Amino acid sequence: MTLTIPSEKIAAARVLVVGDAMLDRYWYGAVDRISPEAPVPVVRVTRTEERIGAAANVAYNIVTLGAQASLLSVVGEDEASHILEDLVAKTGISPYFGRDAHLKTTVKLRVIGRQQQLLRLDFENTPENEVLASQSATFETLYPQHGAVLFSDYGKGGLAHIVAMIDRARSAGKVVLVDPKGSDFARYKNASVITPNRAELEQVIGPWRTEAELCRKTHDLRASLNLQAVLVTRSEEGMTLFDAAGELHVPTVAREVFDVTGAGDTVIATLATMVAAGMDLRQAVPIANRAAGIVVGKFGTATASYSELFGVS
Repeated sequence: MTLTIPSEKIAAARVLVVGDAMLDRYWYGAVDRISPEAPVPVVRVTRTEERIGAAANVAYNIVTLGAQASLLSVVGEDEASHILEDLVAKTGISPYFGRDAHLKTTVKLRVIGRQQQLLRLDFENTPENEVLASQSATFETLYPQHGAVLFSDYGKGGLAHIVAMIDRARSAGKVVLVDPKGSDFARYKNASVITPNRAELEQVIGPWRTEAELCRKTHDLRASLNLQAVLVTRSEEGMTLFDAAGELHVPTVAREVFDVTGAGDTVIATLATMVAAGMDLRQAVPIANRAAGIVVGKFGTATASYSELFGVS
């Protein structure tokens, strides 16, 4: 049975989210014919929608659970950044946005027809180091006020100073969680826990043929990076926590998988919220797993509420 935590403890929890914030755009339409110009469907757009994505979605998951979230990110000085900031502010997240006039705020545009994604267009570039340095100064003032620090790395350049940030937060006794990206996890050294998915982990430790080999390789990674734990999300196989006590495996609880977009955001956001509210990682993992099972039954980047998670209002 999954542990329940009182809503007032959640309400007092504070999480600082640092990372790459994005704007998710959805264009919905009818598909009635194939283009005469190329063998592609013609989508007659009938509705548009804008949502907050990436690190912003992580923070949104935290406030949806009833906790407090601050979001530290770097965005452009463009239309998308102002839309993103307005959407973030409406959720109750406290935004701390650094702005770079030379940066395009990352936008992911998804074209949806017949209830499925037909195309995704990405608009992005890399922020200037000067803006990132100013965000490091803001980080120094923010992290002492939060119970947990969560780094959401989408590989867009917004976490150039993550090594120093992790060291500062861990030296102050904060729990530091990282949703990693790329094939080099060395930059996450000394974090409390990282949460790679199966494919991301394989990029770093190589393929495994047996569960025993996975355990050995993951514990070796944990030791080499001085991590308290590695939480591997494994799609239909659920998730496994590797820590000093061994392994804790939790099977998937999704009744119906509609869309896996943002499920990793939900896992680490729920984990951070529960830890900031006083739980240990082993208590928090089954709750994070349940939250993931809820959001994959929804369309697009979605969240799980306290009442959905614990069955109480």
